[in-house]
Amino acid sequence: MTVNAPFRSMATIARNSLKIGMIPADGIGREVLPGAKAAIQALGSSIPTTEFIDLQAGFECFQRTGTALPDETVEVLQNECDCALFGAVSSPSRKVSGYSSPIVALRKKMDLYANIRPVSSVAPTPNEQPSVDLVVVRENTECLYIKEETQTVGEKGTETRATRLITEYASRRIGEMAFKIALTRPRKHVTIIHKSNVLSVTDGLFRETVRGVPALPGMNGKYDGVTVAEQLVDSAVYRLFREPHIYDVMVAPNLYGDILSDAAAALVGSLGLVPSINAGDSFVMGEPVHGSAPDIAGQDIANPLAAIRSAALMLRQLGYGDGAARIESAVDDVIREGRYLTPDLGGKSSTSDVVAEVVKRI
Repeated sequence: MTVNAPFRSMATIARNSLKIGMIPADGIGREVLPGAKAAIQALGSSIPTTEFIDLQAGFECFQRTGTALPDETVEVLQNECDCALFGAVSSPSRKVSGYSSPIVALRKKMDLYANIRPVSSVAPTPNEQPSVDLVVVRENTECLYIKEETQTVGEKGTETRATRLITEYASRRIGEMAFKIALTRPRKHVTIIHKSNVLSVTDGLFRETVRGVPALPGMNGKYDGVTVAEQLVDSAVYRLFREPHIYDVMVAPNLYGDILSDAAAALVGSLGLVPSINAGDSFVMGEPVHGSAPDIAGQDIANPLAAIRSAALMLRQLGYGDGAARIESAVDDVIREGRYLTPDLGGKSSTSDVVAEVVKRI
């Protein structure tokens, strides 16, 4: 995969066991997360003994209990787990009184400030370079996702407003993360995504803060080998489809990063292939980029590969690079061979069949 080395201190922690919180949440999350679990278990003794802890969250949890993110789930993650895997959430597009997205809340409560989304195609042979190989580094705690909205009635009828928060602190943290990831990659190139020609205050602060990371006290030339570019978000989307090869590490505020990584998934065939991790300084949670896909839930046709790749990213973040590489190699081989693919990739295999094939190859 495209993030080839751990880049936080949690990778140096010695563990006798690995406790993984499992939060399938809604829809196909319940179908793809078992595949990630099976892939981890297939690694056997090459990683510490694993213990999987089932936890609740999601819109269906809200409908049953009145809360989308139970306090117990957060407490177990904070006090008992080394890491976690999240499936998918069915946040409705309409306002539902009392409901708020549990994944957004989890990112804030666990201080998982970086959403790291590698997007990589599979080359025809293992020795060739993929045609698409980039990483979207998305700030995970601010922007419009602070969910501060108001509705009033004025002279023109109903008026709605949303507060957009960009801070120097969060922009610096995500900028440092992007530069650290760039150091692990051959091209060592960062592109800052913004719209500061219009949003000169908020995006201006993001742009200037990220650009200033190499000059922060104590860096001592650490990032001298990293080249930096910037791109307006609208033209970045255009160039992403026309010239995906120009991008290496893209760093963006929350909303732009969400949109860019979903768009980039089209370049590699399906959202069902794109993994991510939500990372902080002391915790990491794997999460496939796709949604809950209620239209195919329960049919055993959901693509499990994004969830399996997310498990590999999580393990790599924790310092288990060899195990992560085995999972990633198995997934790439399955895609390359093309015999076991779910319908989103033009195949006829079931979720269960694809998982079984990946596990066999691991």
